[in-house]
Amino acid sequence: MTMKRWLQAGAASALALAGTALAAAPAEGEAEGGLPQLNTETYASQVFWLLLAFIVLYVLMSRVFLPPIGNIIEERRQRIADDFDKAAEFKRQAEEAEAAYKQALADARARASRIAQETRDQIDAEIKAMQAETDSKLEAEIAAAEARIAETSAKAAEAVREAARETTRAIVMALIDEQPSDDAIDAAIRAAGGAR
Repeated sequence: MTMKRWLQAGAASALALAGTALAAAPAEGEAEGGLPQLNTETYASQVFWLLLAFIVLYVLMSRVFLPPIGNIIEERRQRIADDFDKAAEFKRQAEEAEAAYKQALADARARASRIAQETRDQIDAEIKAMQAETDSKLEAEIAAAEARIAETSAKAAEAVREAARETTRAIVMALIDEQPSDDAIDAAIRAAGGAR
């Protein structure tokens, strides 16, 4: 469209130029010679051939040469517009992919944090269970040891009492040459233990 207007403007300019040339032509009586283009006798034929050449060139340009160029320019404009559309689509896809990546990364971090917390909780529970089991075993062993100690202490006390009885019996026999009764020995040992 722009080229067509340009050609129309060119045709109008050529006609105006031809009219100006006719008006500026020398009068009939002036000397011949000089440039043949300025010969007033040939102005009509020059204008005719100018217009004919211009019309032929105009038709050739508007019908033969300019439409393919216009098509090429339109195709190129369309291709550039398509490329811009594709670039915008690729940008949108890249932004969506980036958003999906960030979301996946956040989900992975949350999942890793949750798994780490669950693992910590599980390890803490296992440690508490092992500690409780160890505490109960230690308490059982301590109770068994205390029972053994009490039993050993009772046996030792009984052995000490028996040794004290035998010693008391032997001392009494050595001093008064008489066998004391077990009740008298126990009473004497109790009296000696209470004095301490």
